[in-house]
Amino acid sequence: MHPSKRIFVALDTSDLDHALALGRDLAGHVGGVKVGKEFFTALGPDGVRAVAGLGFPVFLDLKFHDVPATVSRAVKAAAALKPFIINVHASGGGKMMRAVAEAVGDGSERPLVLAVTVLTSLGDDDLAAIGIAGSSETQVLRLARLAKESGLDGVVCSALEAEALRAAMGSDFKLVTPGIRPEWAAADDQKRITTPAQAVALGADYLVIGRPITGAADPADAARRIADELDR
Repeated sequence: MHPSKRIFVALDTSDLDHALALGRDLAGHVGGVKVGKEFFTALGPDGVRAVAGLGFPVFLDLKFHDVPATVSRAVKAAAALKPFIINVHASGGGKMMRAVAEAVGDGSERPLVLAVTVLTSLGDDDLAAIGIAGSSETQVLRLARLAKESGLDGVVCSALEAEALRAAMGSDFKLVTPGIRPEWAAADDQKRITTPAQAVALGADYLVIGRPITGAADPADAARRIADELDR
């Protein structure tokens, strides 16, 4: 895989014109775009179609988490937008994830369905505060095993857990890592972070990168710098 193809830039905006301008600027420099709750709440399916119309694979980052019937129907509706990746929260449980796997089926054009393990904004102290004992890595591995057993394609995780996940889950299990910060970028609100090169070396397949690219004076140049780092 060409290094730039690993990069999914996070279009965390409610301004469609801004998102499309960024997408056009980044064409040829990143592998895809991620659109999340802010984008989708403001712009809906039409916004997703507009971004997809630029020719990018789309990671539809809505992190579905509800009772199995509700989530399976929501995922089936989201799959109609033909995203490359859809995600759900692994903490919704095995029954929910199995319902999702059944809803998307096994066709050649189905999206990858990933489970969010532990948000990269959470550390061990945050998990303890909500009653989860043990380290974040222990919780991530527990949820990843459940996701795989439930028929999902991989997980969204911190790159800090990627090496352990790759060893435990095998080479076909997809690992998508947010919380990526080049050495020249600020950490912002992320706690469990790595550089792009570190993430790939640890086993990540795709990297979700937002502000280091979208907040740069020259987003295309920032994306090129990251791809160059991955190519060393």
